[in-house]
Amino acid sequence: MTDIHPVQLGKRVIDTGTAEPPHNRVTQQLSEVDEGIAVVESFSHCWALRTDEGLVCIDASGPRSGAVVVEALRNWSDDPVHTLVYTHGHLDHVGGSGAFVADAEARGHARPRVVAHEAVPARFERYRRTNGWNLAINRRQFGGVRPDIGIESEAGRFLPDDVAEPDLTYRDRVEIEVGGRRLELRHARGETDDHTWVWDSEDRAVYAGDFVIWVFPNAGNPQKVQRYPIEWAAAMREMLAAGAEKVYPAHGLPIVGRKRVEIVLGDMADALEHLADATLAMMNEGATIDEIIHTVRVPEHLADRPWLAPQYDEPEFVVRNVYRQFGGWWDGNPAHLKPSRESALAAEMVALAGSVEALTDRALELAESGDLRLACHLVELAVAAEPEHEGAHRARAAVYWRRRAAERSLMAKGVYSAAARESEAVFGEVTGRDRMRDAIGKALG
Repeated sequence: MTDIHPVQLGKRVIDTGTAEPPHNRVTQQLSEVDEGIAVVESFSHCWALRTDEGLVCIDASGPRSGAVVVEALRNWSDDPVHTLVYTHGHLDHVGGSGAFVADAEARGHARPRVVAHEAVPARFERYRRTNGWNLAINRRQFGGVRPDIGIESEAGRFLPDDVAEPDLTYRDRVEIEVGGRRLELRHARGETDDHTWVWDSEDRAVYAGDFVIWVFPNAGNPQKVQRYPIEWAAAMREMLAAGAEKVYPAHGLPIVGRKRVEIVLGDMADALEHLADATLAMMNEGATIDEIIHTVRVPEHLADRPWLAPQYDEPEFVVRNVYRQFGGWWDGNPAHLKPSRESALAAEMVALAGSVEALTDRALELAESGDLRLACHLVELAVAAEPEHEGAHRARAAVYWRRRAAERSLMAKGVYSAAARESEAVFGEVTGRDRMRDAIGKALG
């Protein structure tokens, strides 16, 4: 699949509506997609535009891929990198910037000018302030699922020390001109509050950053700060209204041709708008988040779109983010406003059930029957009541490995596999290909 040109593959998938994974290729290879425009498919991609004054690069990829990306660029052009644009401050977009600076120094070139939205420096400061938290959640989100993407920096640092701070920031829009090429940077909130999409009006091209990622929009991530699904959809509409005929994303395949752009961006906007509208309608009727997440779904005609597959984030999480944005953190259950400790509630439930084994046996029965949601509740109660109970942890590991296998989104898989590994650590971790089979087999006897 990696020998197929990304533009060709993108056209084929959109024209047929048939998935040909992987759509988010991490090949570290450069492809020229148009005259003077190239992409290095990495995590995330780096887009490069030739100008008379040097290269304009959009995004720097991650900490452990930046040097590889620069090497791929240098096999294409020896021109100085005049300007580096951050579409936003996520690690996989800025983490490789140190490699760009180091390359300039080694070649005797001027340091690249770095341009970003004005909220990016505040994001960097937040990352430094919450370093341990961010390391923990990224390891849980990606650990054991995608070990190859290489977005984490050196041990002990979430944001690498050599990340280049922006030299030029803007608030709403700014136009930059480099070597005869004019680019307009536009701000919109979506996955982040500091997001930029780049508009090349002469080429009718959008450099979309993470507004387009060839999976369901990352507008619901359960472990990260607020996302903005409504404004994300509005950004899609704005790109269409600008007259975009090409969309070059930070993850996934180029989208070339007005009709294809209309299909993909229109589908994304429709899906996000539907989730937001349906969620707000139920909130306005007094529904709780429990009722909403078990009711609101993506329209059926969008559910099988290759560019909306819930392989990273998923619609249920987006619904929760809409609720969080407009409704706060309380879920509507009065007992949850000022709850008891979970361990106290769990101990009461064990006392009512008669034993921890009563809960774990029932949890395994539910898991076997396919009711994994309820099974997870019961094993959590069992472990919370008796944190050192080996049988409870064996059951917990078995349920969560089964739950992981049943999920599609990387975020859910990461959380559930982390829970399984936590319990395995209590009774002795099972490793290797047969981990899931062995855990389930031991728990089921």
